[in-house]
Amino acid sequence: MKDPAIVIIAYNRADSLKRLLSSIARADYSDTSDITLIISIDKGNNEDVIRAAEDFSWLHGKKTVIKREKNMGLKAHVLACSQLAVEYGSLIVLEDDLYVSRDYYDYTKEALEFVKDDGRIAGVSLYDHLFNVHVREPFEAVNDGYDNWYFQFASSWGQAYTAAQWQGFSDWMKENDNTPFPDTVPENVRTWDDRSWLKYCIRYAVETDKYFLYPRVSHSTNFSEDGGTHKSGQAADFQVPLSHRRKGGYVFSSPDDTISIYDAFFENIYLKKLLGTDRDVVIDLYGSKQVPDHGLLLSSRALPYKILSGYGRSLRPIDANIINELPGSVFRLYDLSCPAQIVKADDVDRLFYNYRAFKTKYGLQILMRRLFGK
Repeated sequence: MKDPAIVIIAYNRADSLKRLLSSIARADYSDTSDITLIISIDKGNNEDVIRAAEDFSWLHGKKTVIKREKNMGLKAHVLACSQLAVEYGSLIVLEDDLYVSRDYYDYTKEALEFVKDDGRIAGVSLYDHLFNVHVREPFEAVNDGYDNWYFQFASSWGQAYTAAQWQGFSDWMKENDNTPFPDTVPENVRTWDDRSWLKYCIRYAVETDKYFLYPRVSHSTNFSEDGGTHKSGQAADFQVPLSHRRKGGYVFSSPDDTISIYDAFFENIYLKKLLGTDRDVVIDLYGSKQVPDHGLLLSSRALPYKILSGYGRSLRPIDANIINELPGSVFRLYDLSCPAQIVKADDVDRLFYNYRAFKTKYGLQILMRRLFGK
């Protein structure tokens, strides 16, 4: 497969673009000599952005700066830039508020090569999620010894596609743009602005049963800065540790031989197999799914149904408690055909589990400082 081209999506953030370009310049390209770099700038009051793009020295191949003649908006701009995957064979897509690791290109190239012939894969992510965006709680994919995991959730903070992978989504998008979203897509995603291209790509993965390959350690991180199309202010919510790996081959799993494979709700799909039942079972450890009207439900919620088995919440990540059959009553396997008395859930325990540094006395101290300046 031809080495992937790189496209950077820019708008009005000159300093952000310079920072991303500096990380790209510092990266390792020792095994590749001809890499196309494209910087696409949406129309705006952005002479400083144009200057930063034109002044950047790219030593590893051809550099092209595209200055859009009219303002496209983020959704149309991302779709137009990503379509370049068809022209170049494969493509790495980076928005300007990202920062990449030194080994990002080596990782992406190997990952794309690994999944290029697997029709179940919709793309490759450079970013590693450590935060469940639906419930705003920490998240970590269970580590099964591979350099990757799988997620039915499209990536927008550093992503890559082969031509075929992008074309699959592009063709689907032509038929489904601006159509109603089904309940199988998380409610949090369904409520995003329709100008978001990402919500459609997540829906595409859900409806076609495809996954993105995600890295075990992130190769991009997100500053969430203002000055772009949708963000206001800068937050550290989505900052993640970057890989500092030395060169060496990656060991990737396929969706068939991993226990680290997640649906769009951040729930581990492997747990269905682990429970060893022929009945329909829904995994809902975070308690963010709709309760089905039949079958079995493994959930952290207090519900009026018979409990078949229970698990504790001490191991990390949370699905490790089920994999290791840790006894307890936090996660309950409900039989939805058998009504029963509700057993109360411990929300305070959940808070202390998720936020390790949080203690009651610290919370009171923070409150006192905010109220009285002490």
